[in-house]
Amino acid sequence: MSCNVQTVEMYKLLGVQRVVIYNTSCGQDLEPVLVHYREEGILEIVEWPIDQFLNPSKGWRFEEHKGDLHYYGQLTTLNECIYRYMYQSKYVLLHDIDEIVMPYQHANLHLLLEDLQHQHPRVGVFVIENHIFPKNHYEDSGKFKLPQWREIPGINILEHIYREPSREAVINPTKLIVNPRHVVQTSVHSVLKTLGETFWVPPDVCRLVHVRVPLQGSLTKDQLLVDKKLWEYEKELVQNVDNTLRKSGLLL
Repeated sequence: MSCNVQTVEMYKLLGVQRVVIYNTSCGQDLEPVLVHYREEGILEIVEWPIDQFLNPSKGWRFEEHKGDLHYYGQLTTLNECIYRYMYQSKYVLLHDIDEIVMPYQHANLHLLLEDLQHQHPRVGVFVIENHIFPKNHYEDSGKFKLPQWREIPGINILEHIYREPSREAVINPTKLIVNPRHVVQTSVHSVLKTLGETFWVPPDVCRLVHVRVPLQGSLTKDQLLVDKKLWEYEKELVQNVDNTLRKSGLLL
């Protein structure tokens, strides 16, 4: 959905108090959503016209894509975010807009982190596994093919309940929850220099819900795992998404 409204609304339900977007450019269909969230107070936009001064690579393989900065300046952005909010935020979640850090044993992220920090007081970096929900496989009943969302661009995450299984010989990609005061330098999937310890959070406690093209494209729906965790929030999520789309002028 436009600006992944579902992601922002899901994070609000999980207790996130601030969402930060580094904005390099913005289309006309996206602007009303950003304005709404900024006025609501949940969103901070950091204008980031980095391509006016440098040549960011458009791919992650340096030898192929070259450029002055790796992959749209992603590493620069992540590190700038840590230092910008080092003394404003207790924790910073570093991930993409189409990924949701989802607690599976706690009602929200506050309770998750309180529990993890109590169990691991020296840890300043929590590593969260990314788990793929293939966007080409849909929930069979169609209960979330809502008519009011038919013309809204993007993916409806509630329609995708099938998760790729983990593979023994393959390490799942990861993203991070960090105490920014413990981080000196970060990369995308791991912290390069930290003042504390690092803990890999078990996926049955927390995982990244990531609806995207499949990584294991040969698997049939029967070979995927059914994961309806998002549906636990369906009533509030649908209502809040509708309200945001309406206030943004995308729904009548």
